[in-house]
Amino acid sequence: MRRVVWSVLTGLGAFFVVLAIMSRFVVPAQAVKFPLNEYSVKTLVANGASWFSPKSGSELSGVTIKITTTTKGDVSAADTLGSANTAVWANFPVVEDVTNHQAISIPAYADELAFNRKTGVLVPWSGNSVDGKHVSVSGQGYVWPLGAKKQDYPVFDQVLLSPVKFSYQGTATTDGVATYVYKANIKPTQTGTVTVPGSLAGLSASTVTLPEMYSSQETYYVDPVTGAPLLVKRDVQQVLKDSSGTTRLVLLNANFQTSASSLASVVATDNHYRTEINVAKNIVPIIALIIGIILLAAGLVASRLRPDYEEYEDEDEPISSPV
Repeated sequence: MRRVVWSVLTGLGAFFVVLAIMSRFVVPAQAVKFPLNEYSVKTLVANGASWFSPKSGSELSGVTIKITTTTKGDVSAADTLGSANTAVWANFPVVEDVTNHQAISIPAYADELAFNRKTGVLVPWSGNSVDGKHVSVSGQGYVWPLGAKKQDYPVFDQVLLSPVKFSYQGTATTDGVATYVYKANIKPTQTGTVTVPGSLAGLSASTVTLPEMYSSQETYYVDPVTGAPLLVKRDVQQVLKDSSGTTRLVLLNANFQTSASSLASVVATDNHYRTEINVAKNIVPIIALIIGIILLAAGLVASRLRPDYEEYEDEDEPISSPV
């Protein structure tokens, strides 16, 4: 009986120790990934902004502009790419002037990109599109890697349609969450040309075609555990310039930041995922290891206990002779 108890305890103890090792080093690498069925709504707000309104034919200044971005996972598309490793998310950003109740931009198509479910790096796919047009992609997409590092990352810019370097700047606390800070300085870059009446650009010609210049200073506060950007700041300028470099028309000048309500929602979701990751990578291995050690110790104690019964050999005793 003693040997049976010792064998059972030792076997269970060894099982839980192995489970602890697997839970710490193997299982998280397979199980912790960005979700396929993502659904979120995030809002950026810019106060005191200005933009050119085609409706009024003039620049509107001192207004509040809001960008509401709905992100939804495309599970069926991910399945065609191998959803074990690849996710596809679709973004639908709506831009509006809430001061004047005017829509600035309502896209006809969602922006859809495929990316690696652990690193967040965009992957080649025929369905990668921005504004309904296929794009070649590289760099980070919607998220930073799970377990982001204190280093620079190339991030795909959906205006330039190319990656932009985000430099690591340090750490911060964002609504109670320890975050890494990454910044990018996008210098004025031509993204196309726009034809407008000359009078709007202060020129005598009836119509003029001018280069559209885009620039932005961006800061992302990222939870390094989940790879999720929690707080986003984007100081964006889109202007038309003439050949001398003089600004002729301001299309957009706005300093966007994640709204307080959106930040609270993003942090709540991030806390949920961070807790799941912590349980998978730390809590389960620790508990399994403790149970394993206790069982192994109990098995060792059981092996040293006295047996439940002992056999004794009878001693020879003299037998009296019958009288």
